Amino acid sequence: MRPESMSNEPRLLIAHVIKGEVQLDAAVEHRSRASASPVMTPALDLDALIWPRRDPGPAFETPLAEIVDFLVEVGKALDFDKNAYLQEAAALNLHCNSLGARILENCYRDIGWFFTREAVEAEAEQSLGWLGANDGWVRRDIQGQAFDIRAFPPRMVHILAGNAPIVPPVTIVRGAISKGVHLLKMPSNDMFTATALLRTMADVGPNHPVTRSFSAAYWRGGDTAIEEHIFRSQYFDKLAVWGGEAAVRHAMKYAAPGFEIISFDPKISISLIGKEAFAGLPIAEIARRSAADIIAFNQDACSCARFQFVEGSLPQVDAYCEALVAEMGKDVRYGNGQGGPRPPEALLDELDMLGNLEPIYRVFGQPDGTGMVVRSSDPVAFNPGGKLVNVVAVSSLAEAIAHVSVATQSVGVYPPGRITQLRDGLSSAGAQRIVGLGNINSGKFGGLPHDGGWPVHRMMHWVVTEAEREPTQP
Repeated sequence: MRPESMSNEPRLLIAHVIKGEVQLDAAVEHRSRASASPVMTPALDLDALIWPRRDPGPAFETPLAEIVDFLVEVGKALDFDKNAYLQEAAALNLHCNSLGARILENCYRDIGWFFTREAVEAEAEQSLGWLGANDGWVRRDIQGQAFDIRAFPPRMVHILAGNAPIVPPVTIVRGAISKGVHLLKMPSNDMFTATALLRTMADVGPNHPVTRSFSAAYWRGGDTAIEEHIFRSQYFDKLAVWGGEAAVRHAMKYAAPGFEIISFDPKISISLIGKEAFAGLPIAEIARRSAADIIAFNQDACSCARFQFVEGSLPQVDAYCEALVAEMGKDVRYGNGQGGPRPPEALLDELDMLGNLEPIYRVFGQPDGTGMVVRSSDPVAFNPGGKLVNVVAVSSLAEAIAHVSVATQSVGVYPPGRITQLRDGLSSAGAQRIVGLGNINSGKFGGLPHDGGWPVHRMMHWVVTEAEREPTQP
């Protein structure tokens, strides 16, 4: 919806969903981060954003099997061609998000996959040990004494990131598995995905316990009048934050006894390409796989490769760079070939300078949105972005481990057979995910660690009680 302002400037109307109820009032004006255009949201009732601790959450006692069944039905309703909320999100997010119409639509067409039975059950089983592990108190005999342990549902706030529309479905599925209550703070560059999912959920089950366990709202990040009131242990147990360094550092200031921060920190990803690339498949095929790991989500997601380490002679590596630039100019499902993002203006002068330093550096491509590569013998000092990647020529992939840190999320490796040889060193340096080249942005959701841990397990409030001892016979 687009109400007109007094200046006749069109304004986007942003829905809130509060415990399953949709709100569409144009009461508060904000500015979109992407376009600076005005957007209108309902006024926030801070009391409505919390679930009082004196009352159990709506889904606290709902069997997990029932929750799984419900999520599966929600997934079936997320058919893009039939779901008006997803269609609206795809259209209106163009005013807030930089991914573009084709990528956004593809994301929404694939979003139902997160709600498949296989994905949901795998996420629950691998995070908690078995399906239904959080359905109640579980008796354990430990060191000869009986204890009852429960993965108790949490009360959480989630600060979502807007660089990829996969963050809301991942958060909602994990939150539903936890049985907790969840307030989703929508980002300024994606004000529509979370509410599209929750509105679909409300249609499928208007009074379902899971529906009533979620709220999604927008407010300006850092608004102390809101955050200092609700970001406290009086109302919530944990704050999960996705996003850049500024968002994470801001969230950390709310850490306090009884109020834990779960941080999905900003990361970068890399590729390791062995000498086998020049002795097997055509180099264009290696470059195609590599480009898929780079340009997805306009290279704005943590999973997108920004540095690549390639074993080979300079002529071989330069031939690879030529092929890579060509492949970066082709569309992939979640990335634009032509008309993609450009390197930041602040880097253009530096790229010109590096182009004059051959053969120490060599620059491939143009800053026109089709992709660029800087080849060097050491990683460049800046953080590549805007379809710009730094290819580093190395004599051995083991050299790359020195450049891996706890800020390294995913590592794409070619050939995949070398993963076993490299994984211990990469893990020790801080890497969190190691996959075959080309698979970084096409992996499955459900049942795998994320950011070095099991998010659902971290969400839960683990409680132990000493079991009543059997009376001893006199």
